[in-house]
Amino acid sequence: MSIVEFRQYTLRPGARETLIELFEREFVTGQEAVGITVGGRFRDLDDPDRFVWIRAFPDLTRRRRSLEAFYTGPVWRRHRDAANATMIDSDDVLLLRGPGYLPQPGTREVAATVCHPPDAAAFDAYAVRHLGPEHALHRTEHAENDYPALPVRAGEDVRVWFGPAEPPTWPARRLRLEPVTARSRNRTSTGGRSDM
Repeated sequence: MSIVEFRQYTLRPGARETLIELFEREFVTGQEAVGITVGGRFRDLDDPDRFVWIRAFPDLTRRRRSLEAFYTGPVWRRHRDAANATMIDSDDVLLLRGPGYLPQPGTREVAATVCHPPDAAAFDAYAVRHLGPEHALHRTEHAENDYPALPVRAGEDVRVWFGPAEPPTWPARRLRLEPVTARSRNRTSTGGRSDM
């Protein structure tokens, strides 16, 4: 299992495509060059000013090293002002442990569920009945965030999974997400999947 960041950005009105273009052109390869695995990138279908994305690290030590390398490196320094100009809030981040997630080629819509279960046993019973490996289940990583320059939500115990499933009986937030590459795939028939 990897250390995974599930990141939800609130953007300035009309700025999402600007950020996506910059992200795809510069930030995917820029992060991969320092050992970060960039997973799914998504438009929130119910909020035109929200961008959701995932990145993964082998462990917490390498997370800190990779983030330090990226955020002090030339790619971020060159493009940070343009990226930050699109954002209202980039601090809605869950630090998780799980397999990561990248949708299958050709996927046009992905359901993601963010759930605060009442207790671990109740969730485990639900997961046995409704969630298989294809749901890429993630659980909160409770270790301290040792890269405080990038905040994460603390004091929460969440579960995040992807794909359709019978909804749990306790409160959960369901997201309808369009993979960023879905539109270009429709034109070029390219894409791929990797386990993170």
